[in-house]
Amino acid sequence: MALMAYDEYLAQRVRDVIGAEVGVDEKKMFGGLAILLDGNMAVGVSGDELMVRVGVDAFDEALTNEGVRPFEMSGNRMNGWILAGGVGIAEDIDLERWVGVGMDYAGSLPPK
Repeated sequence: MALMAYDEYLAQRVRDVIGAEVGVDEKKMFGGLAILLDGNMAVGVSGDELMVRVGVDAFDEALTNEGVRPFEMSGNRMNGWILAGGVGIAEDIDLERWVGVGMDYAGSLPPK
């Protein structure tokens, strides 16, 4: 049996938060699951962490939250993206907040 690249339980929690939002699409990307709003990536599930597009302006403040760290790909820090895991997303209210941040940011961008 193949090892799952992302936590399906966390992915389902994210789906439950988003509900039937118009313009939302899922794509498997980078070994995880990406959630896009009008073609712009908002959040993703990478392993057992939530990848959140917070934007450059909110990046430093986002890092002050418990369970949050910078998102890196191939050793490069992806400015404007964070990973929230563990206690940072354990409670539904925290997961809802981070999904909301990513969806709001993606919604502020022109549709692709």
